[in-house]
Amino acid sequence: MKDYPKNINRLLRQYLIKAYGQELHRELEKLDLDFAQWRDGKIDNGELNYRVHQYHEGPSRELYKKYNNSFDDMNVAYAIVTGILNRDEIPTQLLEAISDSLAYYQAIKEQGNLKEPGE
Repeated sequence: MKDYPKNINRLLRQYLIKAYGQELHRELEKLDLDFAQWRDGKIDNGELNYRVHQYHEGPSRELYKKYNNSFDDMNVAYAIVTGILNRDEIPTQLLEAISDSLAYYQAIKEQGNLKEPGE
């Protein structure tokens, strides 16, 4: 990660936490559907336990690794370009500070090679 001023680092951290929360919420909603099936008797305890384990070993672990790797600027830029974060809600000073990272992800997206959230 580039060396940013303290105010930019603070903003990066703030929006990183927000992006992580958004992605985590999306994955937990999927897991909630599994719990609903269990409550409705459509799957048994063992199947639910398996799905919880799959969630923990898969999406939960991947998101934790992604958002705790010290590439805050790249993660925030990715979240903006993919729509996890609304660009209109991001302070201009932060957008300017990570403009190179935004351009990188935008170029990949325009080529059709950007992995979208949840894929």
